[in-house]
Amino acid sequence: MILRSPYPDVRVPDVPLHRFVLARASALGEKPALIDGPTGRTVSYRQLGAAVERVAAGLAAYGFKKGDVLGLFAPNCPEFALVFHGTLAAGGVVTTVNSLSTAQDLQFQLLDAGARFLVTVASFLDRAVPAAGLAGIERLFVLGDAPGSPGTIPMGALLGTAAPAPDISFEPGRDIAALPYSSGTTGLPKGVMLTHRNLVANLVQTAVLHAIEETDRIILVLPLFHIYGLQVVLNLGLCAGATLVTMPRFELEAFLGLIQQQRITRAFVVPPIVLALARQPLVDQYDISSVTAMMSGAAPLDAELETACARRVGCRMVQGYGLTEASPVTHANPAEPGKTKPGTVGLLVPNTECQIVDPAGGGELARSEDGELWIRGPQVMRGYLNNPEATAAMLDQEGWLHTGDIGHADQDGYFTIVDRLKELIKYKGFQVAPAELEAVLRSHPAVADAAVIPLADDECGEVPKAFVVLRGQASPADLMAYVGERVAPYKKIRAVELIDAIPKSPSGKILRRVLREREHAVQ
Repeated sequence: MILRSPYPDVRVPDVPLHRFVLARASALGEKPALIDGPTGRTVSYRQLGAAVERVAAGLAAYGFKKGDVLGLFAPNCPEFALVFHGTLAAGGVVTTVNSLSTAQDLQFQLLDAGARFLVTVASFLDRAVPAAGLAGIERLFVLGDAPGSPGTIPMGALLGTAAPAPDISFEPGRDIAALPYSSGTTGLPKGVMLTHRNLVANLVQTAVLHAIEETDRIILVLPLFHIYGLQVVLNLGLCAGATLVTMPRFELEAFLGLIQQQRITRAFVVPPIVLALARQPLVDQYDISSVTAMMSGAAPLDAELETACARRVGCRMVQGYGLTEASPVTHANPAEPGKTKPGTVGLLVPNTECQIVDPAGGGELARSEDGELWIRGPQVMRGYLNNPEATAAMLDQEGWLHTGDIGHADQDGYFTIVDRLKELIKYKGFQVAPAELEAVLRSHPAVADAAVIPLADDECGEVPKAFVVLRGQASPADLMAYVGERVAPYKKIRAVELIDAIPKSPSGKILRRVLREREHAVQ
């Protein structure tokens, strides 16, 4: 049974993403587009539009051509938007990099993406410089006024060119705009090829359920390297002519202070932030009554916590669902009062179809039965970069995206996500691949074998737990420290249990399901 969105189809403009997002920049003039939360530095819509043109011209002057890839490795700040859309205006592709990435993570992504240029900040140079050298990056640009290092180029060199912006011809349905990295349903990170049309389509689709107003003031705390922050907050907000206040990282006191100071009206959040807003005593010390609406995504949120947060903040709270491979939104609760169902991820967005499929046999299930969600719509990716096998496993020939998430729909078409087929661990919305951590553990001289599973955590959603078979002397603390020195902070293992053998199938595949059942049995 194919379920369709209850909303009428919307027309998807055949235009490149940057032109669609910034179409009203000139008309909005001096209205603040982006405010740097820590400093108050403001970029108007007029300045934003002009700076995007200057970045495009500057990149072209350095030899950047249509189809070239630029790595963007920076925390949330107004310049992130300038570089992202300026690169698109130059005909390029942006691969956004997790701010917590190690030098090894960064090197892998730059090489895999085929990046020519890299843009970063001075505080990230200790990782960016070695990674850029090993990845063959031709130009390394540094944002801000702080001095860089030998071989780097200041951002001013891009903005200061007098050359005209390049005149690029686009094919929005074919040209890649963004290349974020996702582990998909399994394995190591892969480049998700999102076209201009994919991204424009999802902005139009999402706006039907969440119409941001020009008068809105939005706090942009979700990381811009993540598709949720990039699309649902930054691009959707700029499309509407709203004002966005950026935060480089989430800290509860600073978050509450900015909401109070900037009179924020909308917040897009993830479950750990919802948990803090619902339970932390510090919240009562701030006036956050200006917030009228919040949306949570990136990981499941139970109805009780969703309702508790909405009641404490005094605003409408809705939940949505999506994935990087779908640009990202496929489901959302409507923003209209009385149309939200707490605990659900809402309705299919316009132009979107969904099947609920038996994960064992592949047959279609009734809407009320739990099965894997398959999605089809104009927001679905072209595929994974240079990885036809992974693409074929995720995206079938009929255009159905196999999400790896288990859920069902009620009689009104509201979906609930109940579990995941995929073995990824979701730590505060970040994806952690068990296979990567297992490989690091096995490199320890005292480890004979290892397996990693998710462990439920109230604050983080899930944390990695390792089961380890030893062949030498090592304590759980030793192993956690060993992994911690070799991976990004969000990938750290939080618990280790020593066991005699890792359960495996006859073909040698780790049976993580058995370990999850073992974990549940002892709780």
